[in-house]
Amino acid sequence: MKYNKREKAIILLADGTIFYGKSVGGKKGTSFGEVCFNTGMTGYQEIFTDPSYFGQIMVTTNAHIGNYGANDEEVESDSIKISGLVCRNFSYDYSREDADSSLLEFLNKYSLLAISDVDTRALVSYIRDNGAMNAVISTEVDNIEGLKKQLAEIPDMNGLELSSKVSTKEPYFYGDENASIKIAALDIGIKKNILRNLASRDAYIKVYPYNASFEEMEAWNPDGYFLSNGPGDPEPLKEAQEVAKEIIKRDLPLFGICLGHQVIALANGISTYKMHHGHRGINHPVKNLITGKGEITSQNHGFAVNREEAEKHPDIEITHIHLNDNTVAGIKMKNKNCFSVQYHPEASPGPHDASYLFDQFIENIKNK
Repeated sequence: MKYNKREKAIILLADGTIFYGKSVGGKKGTSFGEVCFNTGMTGYQEIFTDPSYFGQIMVTTNAHIGNYGANDEEVESDSIKISGLVCRNFSYDYSREDADSSLLEFLNKYSLLAISDVDTRALVSYIRDNGAMNAVISTEVDNIEGLKKQLAEIPDMNGLELSSKVSTKEPYFYGDENASIKIAALDIGIKKNILRNLASRDAYIKVYPYNASFEEMEAWNPDGYFLSNGPGDPEPLKEAQEVAKEIIKRDLPLFGICLGHQVIALANGISTYKMHHGHRGINHPVKNLITGKGEITSQNHGFAVNREEAEKHPDIEITHIHLNDNTVAGIKMKNKNCFSVQYHPEASPGPHDASYLFDQFIENIKNK
């Protein structure tokens, strides 16, 4: 099937650079966000529904998007979280037997603006050289000056708190209530497959809103605490940092992933910073400094922990580093039951090299 109603479209970057393409059909109009790219060859549906991508325009480096359709089970949240999609070739047909719909139908269900026929190789190369920045995708190709004015009003990701946009409004439970371990999870942008991984290890999870207090979480009498992944700058998440401080002060089992990892660093007085263009993909090499082994990991973050400050901190040990740029990929506290990683060990999408971290968390709870 070839979609007939394809409008001319553009992606306009904050510095005025324009790349041209066409709408994939369906939704027309304009969408704003920070432009970023993901290097994964598969897993586009999980990427689009990952709350960590809230507020971002996703550029896919894989040349073909949509060729295996969409499956209702392959989602990481209740809706699409990216602001828009930019790709090279958009597939209207799909060949996978267990697909529930085409990708276009899936995107239209959530009214996502997507454009294709963009020179994504050139666009990604430009982002690598010039850094992540705000952008707009639009079918209003005759309104460049108007789009520039609107784009100038979009807030920068640096300093932007977004967890409140994606977190649950009310606490909820996940897993078997008769499980042997109870885990309190702070939802600052949690992915469903994280909950699946914990539940499969005989854990019953109560998920709390981003602004829950330690006292609220403690009242359930959990065996361990978890800080999730999520979008935006970790620095404004003062309430989450206070929760982490209280858990650490009491030496209770604590595990943090991605944004949760950054929150734990901030709770220890270690700063974070906005990266040039971030790490986003399912093939990122990490070295485990404890075992000496390499891991191929799934990553999605635009902020990182200050390595120099982490190395100087008397209570912190760096456990993992990213081999592409030597940024901090994991830490643990020397005298507390607390550790965290910058990547996504739930591997959705991605390799399963880091799934042992969930086992490590469970062992930490059992041995507390």
